[in-house]
Amino acid sequence: MSPAREEVRRARYAVAAVFAVHGSVTGSFATRVPWIREHAGLSAGQLGFALAFTAFGAACAMPLAGRVTHRFGSRAALRGLLAMWTLALVLPSLAPNLVTLCLALFAYGASSGMADVAMNALGVEVERLLGKSVMSGLHGMWSAGALTGSAAGTLAAHLGADARVHFALAAAVLTVLGCVVCAWVLDVQPAEDEEPPPRFALPPRSALLIGAVGFCAVFAEGATLDWSAVFLRDRLDSSAGLAASATTGSMLTMAVARIAGDAVVNRFGAVRTVRAGGVLAVLGGLLIVFARHPASAMAGFALMGLGIAVVVPLCFAAAGHAGPRPSQAIAGVATVTYTSGLIAPSLIGGVAQATSLMVSFCVVSALACGLALFAGVLRAAERGEGAKAEPRGAAVSGPHS
Repeated sequence: MSPAREEVRRARYAVAAVFAVHGSVTGSFATRVPWIREHAGLSAGQLGFALAFTAFGAACAMPLAGRVTHRFGSRAALRGLLAMWTLALVLPSLAPNLVTLCLALFAYGASSGMADVAMNALGVEVERLLGKSVMSGLHGMWSAGALTGSAAGTLAAHLGADARVHFALAAAVLTVLGCVVCAWVLDVQPAEDEEPPPRFALPPRSALLIGAVGFCAVFAEGATLDWSAVFLRDRLDSSAGLAASATTGSMLTMAVARIAGDAVVNRFGAVRTVRAGGVLAVLGGLLIVFARHPASAMAGFALMGLGIAVVVPLCFAAAGHAGPRPSQAIAGVATVTYTSGLIAPSLIGGVAQATSLMVSFCVVSALACGLALFAGVLRAAERGEGAKAEPRGAAVSGPHS
């Protein structure tokens, strides 16, 4: 039995709060990486090696999220997985050396990935029941949460706070908040005769195609966030403050675009929105490549952020609508996009080392063309937006069922 529309709306706000909590953990962690590096006594290369275990842990654990959700139901699964993620924030600050930090970041990434899949699957369910796009706004709330966590972490770092204390307090607050808001999400239960998903399974072909589009977007996002400041400093001889503002500006552009993106998607559809975004991203890339002044490059980074902002949310939505098991398809798309986020910074650096940063962003611009060329694979999301039917083979209860 489908829940009342008012309960679905309330569940939408609850899932949005979950996204914000998830993003807050990421933002909190990112600001204290220098402290973690000093505490563990690592070189820059060792730190880069350790950080790779975050994406590795996520990629390994994400396929398990569907099994957990099937076993416990979506509400209990999300509450548990989100609590694991918020509490895992403490682990990296406790690591005294490279080995323990790698293990801590593997667990940190694994809990992040499973919670990510669970909350995106619930977001897709809310979108189906409402019959309109909401995924872009949910990811916008993630960005807003990341900015909030980053601001709090910046303040803690400025005050010279020990990251162990900072992370313990942040984890406690976010765990309580996450458990509270999870009481209002939808509780999707599997049908009695539904077989549990396999513990590990290759994603369906449709998810791989959708993931390829997400790969292009996340590659451009990773290149922008990790290399925009370096580009302004090294190529355009900008000040450190101006170079840092390019990264902040791109993050703000993406957050605003995601929050406003649902209105655009509902008006023009997922495919046309992504195609237009791809064109904007390519134009932004060309501005960056041919920039001779910091203002031109910053405009290019902002335009690229605007162009790619809604792509990943729409990829998750398309995956969730494409088959009978949203969690498995979303896990497949997330694995591909996480891989892109892992390889983008190092590949950009390698190309820059062999040639120049200008050539690196030519590669980014070329991948952005893929958004415009292959946006048609997201057509499943457009079909799903108009579907208000009860979930396939599942029972859904509202917050007080």
